[in-house]
Amino acid sequence: MTGRTIWAPWRMAYITDDRRPAANDECLFCRIGNKSADDRANLVLGRFDHAFVMLNRYPYSSGHLMVVPRAHVDRPEALAEPEYIALMLTFRLAVSRLQAALSPQGMNTGINLGRAAGAGIADHLHIHLVPRWEGDHNFMPVIADTMVMPQYLNELYDILWPYFKLERTDS
Repeated sequence: MTGRTIWAPWRMAYITDDRRPAANDECLFCRIGNKSADDRANLVLGRFDHAFVMLNRYPYSSGHLMVVPRAHVDRPEALAEPEYIALMLTFRLAVSRLQAALSPQGMNTGINLGRAAGAGIADHLHIHLVPRWEGDHNFMPVIADTMVMPQYLNELYDILWPYFKLERTDS
């Protein structure tokens, strides 16, 4: 790739994002989940009694969702049993809705516990859902440290919103 430039200007938004909280700021997930009412701006697709579902603003793949408990905990065992059960039920619903909306051929799901495990927001537990299709990633991340996203987040929000709007149980 000598002599060629690959542009990924969307990465600058992540690097310079002033919405990322400083160490002493309120937790982003607590603010979005418990205080903010602007779901579209925050990419929240569904709110439930103990959890909410949102698009990842800095996705690994198109359709990358997060299921987040409302409780501010950093580990699953810190949730009360009803909160844990509700989180897992919300996770199950998000998987089925994502499957119905985007028809991925596979899905990566997981929880990064702690910063060393890759958690970008280590103090607030969240589950990642990353839909996958055969051939959806190529050499770009390996060779150029660049992801190619085929769709803007607001367009994807509009596609996914109808699959979640009927399930909302609170605010």
